[in-house]
Amino acid sequence: MPEFALQRRLAAELTNVGENNVKFNTNYLDDIASAITRDEIRKLIKEGKIIIEKKKGISSGRLKEKKEKRRKRGEKRKSGSRKGPAGARRGKKEQWVLKIRKIRTYLKWLRDNDVIDKKTYRLAYRKAKGNSFRNLSDVKNYLKQLGVKVE
Repeated sequence: MPEFALQRRLAAELTNVGENNVKFNTNYLDDIASAITRDEIRKLIKEGKIIIEKKKGISSGRLKEKKEKRRKRGEKRKSGSRKGPAGARRGKKEQWVLKIRKIRTYLKWLRDNDVIDKKTYRLAYRKAKGNSFRNLSDVKNYLKQLGVKVE
């Protein structure tokens, strides 16, 4: 029986599968043995004399299931599963952006609803930009000290 290493390799390269996924139809072994060019191999594949099995992949079913559980119930997200500091999970800039947006939105609401005047708004806005406030309740405490009636 002739060796089919060349034909097997060419067929695998042409179809982008592994050599183990290339099978030969036993009724046409003479035709396959005489084929030595890529075009001949391509023709034999098209005729069904060389059979290409589908590429085997890795199932992502378990991964999808785990992702769904994390999304719905927060599984495997507790302190025992975390690696690295808090800053690695949410960066300092992102924390700053979230904080400053919240504070600025609140200050704008107070100004637009005539709870504070423009001067107080501007003062608090500049302090917020300078990172004087730790959070929104800190802003409220500051405004109370100024004598503003905040809920």
